[in-house]
Amino acid sequence: MMDLEPIDFELDGPGSQLNPFIRHLPKVELHVHLEGSLRPSTLRQLAARNKRETSELEMWIKAREKSKFRYGDFQGFIEAFKFTVMLLEEPKDYGFAAARLFEELASQQVRYVEVTLSAGVVLWRKQPLELVFEAVEQATQEAGKRWGIRTQWIFDAVRQFGVDPAREVLGWARRFRNRGVVAFGIGGDERQGPAELFVDVYREARECGLRRTAHAGETDGPESVLRAVNLLGAERIGHGLAAAADEKVMALLAQRQVPLEVCVTSNVSTGVLERFGSHPLRQLLRAGVPLTLNSDDPGLFDTSLQREMLLAAAHFSLRKDEVVQLCRNAIQFSFLPTGEKNVLTTELETAAGEGDKEKSKVNA
Repeated sequence: MMDLEPIDFELDGPGSQLNPFIRHLPKVELHVHLEGSLRPSTLRQLAARNKRETSELEMWIKAREKSKFRYGDFQGFIEAFKFTVMLLEEPKDYGFAAARLFEELASQQVRYVEVTLSAGVVLWRKQPLELVFEAVEQATQEAGKRWGIRTQWIFDAVRQFGVDPAREVLGWARRFRNRGVVAFGIGGDERQGPAELFVDVYREARECGLRRTAHAGETDGPESVLRAVNLLGAERIGHGLAAAADEKVMALLAQRQVPLEVCVTSNVSTGVLERFGSHPLRQLLRAGVPLTLNSDDPGLFDTSLQREMLLAAAHFSLRKDEVVQLCRNAIQFSFLPTGEKNVLTTELETAAGEGDKEKSKVNA
């Protein structure tokens, strides 16, 4: 299994009482990008597999490590994302990346994951999306057999590419709906690709039985979140931290129980937030907005779902019941059938109870 320790925060210092409890909990992740999961070790392996010259890659990795995986601004992150994507040359590379991601998730006690594939980027690069999906589908099946990880996929379109490319992504998502693609979403530049452009595309997604997500309120204001909910009917919002700037938007999310997929380290790494503790997580919780914790692009941000939970517990002084509730939220707002949600919830409650018993034994 991979080493998931962070490079820039002491997780065994003050406020770390919940660390063993968190590490023990079964987990669910709803917002993780396959292409953004590539860690330096995986990038090196991909370069070796494809016999690429590695001096540029090594310089890039050293620069990332020196900056502690901080990119200054969102455009800096986009350039880094492009760099890593270019190492995914063949469908088998996507399958290899998925296998490495599942290995990492297994080491964190992740039972279920919804992985976002940037299908819009695959098509933009004129790669064979059908063969790419077959490769990751095989990795999905193998991870299920080896580690018991249940996986579903979200096909993501790029907002700034426009409506027609987004509709093409939707067509492929519809085609693979019975093979593990559960949802359609949009990401990228919120200002260049406003929600109103995609109203018909989201209506078509709903009519064909796909679930709907949208990145919003990450680099644009609270109105972007509002449009994603009201115009697109997004069932979950990726990031959404700008919602905290508008009480009416928070009230709407709370009333309709539209969750935010919180990715705090991501927001720090892309320069949206100055530091981890600047995230309005506590404010959103007080407003009744449902939240889940996620890693987003763990390879590009040197993080993981487990690390996000550990950091959040330390920075925001989360109580044990609050940590468990965040885990419950991830199950509740997943795109799983009710029966599977119930099974995962039972496993979570059992593990949380066992954690309390172990603590009682230690203190006895």
